[in-house]
Amino acid sequence: MHEMSIAMAVVDQVAEAAQAGAARSVSRVELEIGELAGVVPDALAFSFQLACTATPLEGAELVTHPVTARARCASCTGEWAVGMPPELRCPDCGKADAVELLAGRELRIRRVVWEDAREPIPEEA
Repeated sequence: MHEMSIAMAVVDQVAEAAQAGAARSVSRVELEIGELAGVVPDALAFSFQLACTATPLEGAELVTHPVTARARCASCTGEWAVGMPPELRCPDCGKADAVELLAGRELRIRRVVWEDAREPIPEEA
């Protein structure tokens, strides 16, 4: 299950950023996942919870944002949603030799929410 290695990489990257930002804990991680990335969201969520154990991310919520796969034909400049299974033949002109995949393979961290460990500056009376 490659979702575990993905989860561990995300946890490592977020934990490193949280430490650099003097965060006390991480409460939420949001990921963009393309529909062609080959990631099973439920398996990733399960793996993420395991990977977070004994890290500043323990108990953090994982939110995934699906990214629709889109392609463009270089011959006629038509664009379309590729779908699953992927349709890589242009629906406008029928060509498949000049297709560019625009979106759908993403796997990136979109947003992280953490609690700052720094003490707040006291307000003057």
